[in-house]
Amino acid sequence: MLRAHTCVTVLCRLSDKFVLQWVNIYRKIACVQPAVGQVRWKTCRPAPFLTAKPNRALIDEPITLEGRHLPPHSPITVCARMHNEDGDLWEAFSHYNTDGRGVVNLTRDESVGGSYVGCEPMGLFWALQPAPGEREGLRLRKKNVETPYSVQLSLLEGHIPVPSSHGSNKEQRQRGGQELAAVTVERWYMAPGVRRIEIRQNRVVGTLFLPPGPGPFPAMVDLWGMGGGLIEYRSALFASRGFASLSLAYFGHKDIPGPLNTINVGDAYFKTAFQFLQDHPQVCGDRVGIMGLSFGVYLALRIATQIDVNPRCVIGVNGPIGNINKLSDSDGMTKSFEGDQKHWSYDEEGYVSFREVSMPNNIPHENKANVENLCCPLLYIVGEDDLSCAAIENADEIEKKIKDAGKSHLFTRLSYPGAGHLIEPPYTPNARASMWTTQPKKLITLWGGHLVPHAAAQEDAWKRTLEFMERHLRGKEYK
Repeated sequence: MLRAHTCVTVLCRLSDKFVLQWVNIYRKIACVQPAVGQVRWKTCRPAPFLTAKPNRALIDEPITLEGRHLPPHSPITVCARMHNEDGDLWEAFSHYNTDGRGVVNLTRDESVGGSYVGCEPMGLFWALQPAPGEREGLRLRKKNVETPYSVQLSLLEGHIPVPSSHGSNKEQRQRGGQELAAVTVERWYMAPGVRRIEIRQNRVVGTLFLPPGPGPFPAMVDLWGMGGGLIEYRSALFASRGFASLSLAYFGHKDIPGPLNTINVGDAYFKTAFQFLQDHPQVCGDRVGIMGLSFGVYLALRIATQIDVNPRCVIGVNGPIGNINKLSDSDGMTKSFEGDQKHWSYDEEGYVSFREVSMPNNIPHENKANVENLCCPLLYIVGEDDLSCAAIENADEIEKKIKDAGKSHLFTRLSYPGAGHLIEPPYTPNARASMWTTQPKKLITLWGGHLVPHAAAQEDAWKRTLEFMERHLRGKEYK
């Protein structure tokens, strides 16, 4: 008992000594607190963080960006940076002021400067531009749709000036503010479960995208312009929204025989491609539409009115009613697009515009699509600042011919002031001009479009496009 009592006494004395030491330490801290209170508070504040919801989404889905635990009522820059598949850096900046809680929310708050101003929740994505020092004439186009764009979003201290086109990118980034927080988001064209199938069948060259599930699905034939090749990202996004889609090559592709600078296919090729899609076991054969951009509009109109197929609907974006050169009726060679340049025009920087090439008055009557024979609904989308195609004049002629045929109920026009030629899926950056060719000499072409109205046009036009497809391919309203 004596030994136990002695142990308890020792422990009590040690405990009292320990408490006394901490009381003395606390008193010392209390004495210096008035001098270092702000510093002490700063070190105890939770670290700033930036959230993106969702951080993995389709390219046409908006996300919510919010920064928290920032200094109240302070200037903050939100920055977006990403590399395209060729390694070029793209970036955008927006200036905000935090609220009294130290929060900035891009869905609610207005940018006061940077790449854009105003409340633009997705501005950092559609305002992306090549960073200073990157290659001239870039245009952002996804090549591999089975991988995402990875975009790094950062919170920077202060209002960082938007880098100018002068000086190296490294020099300008050294003048940037301290990074407070960052998050990476993935932007996809292809949803989980979408299937990508290369088509090299009966001379047809394309890529078929099928939505998840057994089907059958309504479907689209997807046609692009005279840039040539095989462009897949719009078709991948259609499949992500429940529509099978065949991205069809017809020009400038290594698997199509003949010179790359001429159209070496004719009506039989497009008929075969349309029927291939109709006959696919996972496609609703009587629910197939056609979409074209630029020269693809003429092809879509021609397929719908002059070839023995019956599309359910047609969508055209900034394209002509015909072609200055005759398209071969059978599979054979057409003249090179670049062979006749009399209607090309150039601005003060030497950039070329093809707008006059597509003026209806410059297109021979026999080379125009017989749109008066149209038997299905047509949605025609116009960018009023289109510098590559005379979209307004072509829309006027198409509408008149359809009206004169007593079919005005089939025609719908969407017209967007300030939008350019390349009206694509939303929240993607527009190129007002980009490289057309480097051989035999470098040539940059004008597309048109001003940053903010073009972005608004893309968002609205995509929504209306999906509504149109739902109504005419599925027979129901889109929600």
